[in-house]
Amino acid sequence: MIPSILPTYNRAPLSFVRGEGAWLIEADGRRFLDLGAGIAVNALGHAHPGLVEALTEQAGRLWHTSNLFHIPKQQELADRLVAETFADTVFFTNSGTEACELAIKMARKHFHDAGQPGRTTILTFEGAFHGRSSAAIAAAGSEKMTKGFEPLLPGFRHLPWGDHDALHAAIDETVGAILIEPVQGEGGIRALPDQCLKGLRALCDAHGLLLILDEVQCGMGRTGRLFAHEWAGVTPDIMMVAKGIGGGFPLGAVLATEAAAAGMGAGTHGSTYGGNPLACAVGCAVMAHVADPDFLAGVRRKSALLRQRLEGLVAAHPDVFEEVRGMGLMLGLKCRMPNTEVVQAGHDALLITVPAADNVLRLLPPLTITEAEIAEALTRLDAAATALETA
Repeated sequence: MIPSILPTYNRAPLSFVRGEGAWLIEADGRRFLDLGAGIAVNALGHAHPGLVEALTEQAGRLWHTSNLFHIPKQQELADRLVAETFADTVFFTNSGTEACELAIKMARKHFHDAGQPGRTTILTFEGAFHGRSSAAIAAAGSEKMTKGFEPLLPGFRHLPWGDHDALHAAIDETVGAILIEPVQGEGGIRALPDQCLKGLRALCDAHGLLLILDEVQCGMGRTGRLFAHEWAGVTPDIMMVAKGIGGGFPLGAVLATEAAAAGMGAGTHGSTYGGNPLACAVGCAVMAHVADPDFLAGVRRKSALLRQRLEGLVAAHPDVFEEVRGMGLMLGLKCRMPNTEVVQAGHDALLITVPAADNVLRLLPPLTITEAEIAEALTRLDAAATALETA
């Protein structure tokens, strides 16, 4: 008999009932150190006082009106995002998947309105993850994502990761955009080198293409800059944002230049809940912290400490770990044994991590994690690795 919750998840046998900063408390009272942050969502940790205050205050005033009316907190958040980024305009969604849908629509509408309706193809890359809607799985293209869900939405051309010749050869008169994650998350914490991102920007400029960046997982301070593309000194035309922007409350956004978004007038897109007062009140509170230069400097300092300690962990356990990947507080441990076994060993050591493709263990702690908590995390990772070696 099918369970009352559709069985689409392989859930760990853990039930958390409370969170405090970088800690999760299980129903039986055990305290787990959280290096997953809800898959890079809880950017400011669990039950952050500023977010609790913002949500509680807004909840006591107004929950929902719909986008038939002006929403003051939505305007405030949009203005802040525009001020802090390349963007001229913002559309709010509930998730990264919804942001992907709009980014694809926006790119195709751009060329339609520019008198080039045949430029509908979007180039994407092996290992990508852009969500689980029909458009998002078609964009990713992997068999794991698409099998059984055919026919797929057409208009995507999938390229090998890091193959420059294939990229150049794929550009023809039907191509309108390139869609890529500056740091692949689900794909195994693979960071696009700065020179490659600069090259993509130059390639788009040379061929009149739109550059769409998926910063759903790597954005919002995760790499030590507000957005990961800032390290390369380039800007996209369209960018997908979610996860950390709501600090745990469902919120996503599409940021775009005026030129890229020019075709998206009244009636071309919409959302019942997107940008509602509750979500945007929390989003404003998140931005007040994450966009602060001193906060981002702290992320960079802690990420350097964590990476240094992880390199030592890899050296101490060569039969368990192969290398450290990633940037900022979006790091991965390439494993020599099945990463699911390492995740389970972490659970036994009261530590939460997240598996990814390419047999990688993702480490995505709250950006507020302390140096003492980093030291404790390494103690627990060491214990997990030792347990695996002696099993």
